[in-house]
Amino acid sequence: MLKVEGVSKDWKEFKLRDVTFDVKEKEHFIILGPSGAGKTVLLEIIAGIIDPDKGKIYLNGEDITDYPPEKRGLAYIPQNYALFPNMTVYDNIAFGLKIRKTPKAEIERKVREIAEVLGIKHLLHRKPKTLSGGEQQRVAIARALVIEPELILMDEPFANLDVQTRSRLIREMKRWRKELGFTALHVTHSFEEAVSLGDRVGVMLSGRLVQVGEVSEVFSRPKSEEVARFLGFENIIEGEANGRFLEVDGIRIELPREAQGRIRIGVRPEDIILSLSPIRSSARNEFRGTVEGVEDLGALVRVTVNVQDVRFRAFITRSSLVEMGIEEGKEVYVSFKASAVHIF
Repeated sequence: MLKVEGVSKDWKEFKLRDVTFDVKEKEHFIILGPSGAGKTVLLEIIAGIIDPDKGKIYLNGEDITDYPPEKRGLAYIPQNYALFPNMTVYDNIAFGLKIRKTPKAEIERKVREIAEVLGIKHLLHRKPKTLSGGEQQRVAIARALVIEPELILMDEPFANLDVQTRSRLIREMKRWRKELGFTALHVTHSFEEAVSLGDRVGVMLSGRLVQVGEVSEVFSRPKSEEVARFLGFENIIEGEANGRFLEVDGIRIELPREAQGRIRIGVRPEDIILSLSPIRSSARNEFRGTVEGVEDLGALVRVTVNVQDVRFRAFITRSSLVEMGIEEGKEVYVSFKASAVHIF
């Protein structure tokens, strides 16, 4: 379907460096990275809005690098939706079809069909300024899908929405893909969008695509410490490995496989269990320590535990915090499975 090969670009404060990946037919491919990583620049190069300094873009085996945007067979949804304020929802959705000189009866049918699928049929007579953010996003998606593009490009499609609306649209996007069978390239900084929607994900950091793979593989097995830190491995520990154990400041951490010499490991905070006494479980690593910090994150609480000057961070629920009476200075047990340990 889409192949991006060796794309580089210096653009204002953004730099892309030798970006290479492919998107398969019917796939939802996520480019995941922090703000300023170059995700939007990459999307605009693929869309034909910006020319690359180096590299090629192929669609179904055809080199489209020098094609103007309207000749690429792609649909692009920018972050601000770019709806025409003076047009009704109907005319916004129909715009691309009219440009393509589609017969009026067919425009009518296609607009009403896509509006039905996206749940906006009742809004067709309205102007964009009268719509909520979620409704405007649905209109932008409908306008992109109605022309039946080879590929839909989405730039942070849910970034401007409240949490509840964003979660609802993510669920609905999965249903729309199932019903309509479109291929999507979607850039975002949201882990929720990547995990919920992505078939594969490419992690972009500082203009480089540093890891590409199945979503579960990338999140559980980052290939570098840089990727691990971005993906939420808050426990990065360095020590001396001797076979199946890592020795660090007097504690021994069991590893998932043998290793030798000076290494670093990572453990996700959600993989760490806190308890008030030793627990019977399959977790092979268990240590007693002292709570050093409690940080409210909203839905969860981050607890930092000092174990002989090695600090472990765990996420627990508010109810668990209250139930265990966790506070600074309290002694607790930290436990996690050897399989939760990732060796860099």
